Amino acid sequence: MPASKKTKEDEFVGWRSVFWPIYPTELKKFLPMAIMMMCILFNYSVLRGIKDSLVFINMGEDAVPTLKLWFVLPAAVLFMLGYSKLSNIFSKNSVFYIVVTFFLGYFLLFAFVLYPFHEFLSIDFSNVSVFWKKLLIPVGGWVFSSFYVVAELWGSAMVSLMFWRFANDVTSLKQSRRFYSMFGFIANSSLIISGTVLKTIKNINLILVIAVMSCIIIMGIYYWLNNYVLTDPRFLDPSELKKQKTKMKLDLKESLKYIVQSRYLGFIVLLVVCYGTSINLVEVMWKGHAKLLYRTEAEFSGFMGGLQIWTGTAAIICMLAGANILRRCTWFTAAIITPLMIFVTGLIFFCCIIFKDALAPMISSYGGLTILGVITSVGLLQNVLGKGTKYSLFDSTKEMSYIPLDDELKSKGKAAVDVIGGRAGKSGGAAIQFLLLNVIFVGSSLVELASVLAIIFTIILILWFYAVSGLNKQFLKITAGSDR
Repeated sequence: MPASKKTKEDEFVGWRSVFWPIYPTELKKFLPMAIMMMCILFNYSVLRGIKDSLVFINMGEDAVPTLKLWFVLPAAVLFMLGYSKLSNIFSKNSVFYIVVTFFLGYFLLFAFVLYPFHEFLSIDFSNVSVFWKKLLIPVGGWVFSSFYVVAELWGSAMVSLMFWRFANDVTSLKQSRRFYSMFGFIANSSLIISGTVLKTIKNINLILVIAVMSCIIIMGIYYWLNNYVLTDPRFLDPSELKKQKTKMKLDLKESLKYIVQSRYLGFIVLLVVCYGTSINLVEVMWKGHAKLLYRTEAEFSGFMGGLQIWTGTAAIICMLAGANILRRCTWFTAAIITPLMIFVTGLIFFCCIIFKDALAPMISSYGGLTILGVITSVGLLQNVLGKGTKYSLFDSTKEMSYIPLDDELKSKGKAAVDVIGGRAGKSGGAAIQFLLLNVIFVGSSLVELASVLAIIFTIILILWFYAVSGLNKQFLKITAGSDR
């Protein structure tokens, strides 16, 4: 009997239903996938900590909107073009190996060539005007900029696209309600590990060597799953999965047209863009404040390590709750929690900045606290809780929404949504900040524009609530009568 086809008498009860809703016969499939996700998230976390310490300390927070808008977004578009082309030429397995090998090669290049000689390779634009300096600083520090771009692409390409594309192909909708949050429950322990690595290992080259080893493990697990696990019908029963259509060979124009015509994908894109934009509006300002407390690469990297530890802890706790919310509540209930959490904590953060002059005297009377320390702590709390609910519920509900789709929408639609949509979300936040600083309110700082950003943040969250409601209606319609 296939592992996911159980009778009602076989359903989990008591604590087992809360902490471990996995059948023993499913472990050969579940555990390797969870470990593979753990390795991917480990790399994602250490890369994020390194890229932020390199850029915020060496370039400053003003460089971040430029990097996200003019560097990361075009790179995401190029990646999507390459992925679409590779998908038409090679098998899914070959594309997976090609993508991981690309990242592995860059990590080695940066560790042993680019980073050791970054001073020699950098270009000095210190004598240009203030306006052009904001644009050219990331160009002059192209070594750090390239690492920032590749680290951002890892999150979109490996976490959002490669892993979840694979998981969606080999997991039924019914099984996903048990598997997906449990993947996160196990995999997010890697955030605690990565945070410890960032806090204790100060050598960036050594950290990148560990990331390379993680890439090798990822490819090894993927090979073993495809050749020794999924060949067994107990672990991949085609009757449980949606029958896939013959793969269509579409060029870029036809693929994008096919995607744009799907209202269903449109709502998913809106979800992803709203998440990326809203979190970015808070994150850049928060890290700018943190930089004032942690002034060196090592100190900032250690601070980011602490962030990863707290995020991992919060994510694991949220995963326990999320796993049960997914199985016991509606898709809408699970999907709405993340925007609610980000909305409430984000507004508190903006209020701390907007009213900091009024709050400072009151805060200083409590044990010598400073308003800068409080703002940084509130931003940390916002990021931890937002990421915790994102990893446990947002990712799972978003990935569940792909499962009923046909193969073309799953593959190329998912590539466009996760790679382009995810980067457009973060670049959307960067574009807003860039326009405010360089076009509308020239000469102002992000802190001075906190009230404006708070209003924009609220509008983005309203759109997010609308997207959840719209996608819920589409999801219920397409899965009506399905017990997969």
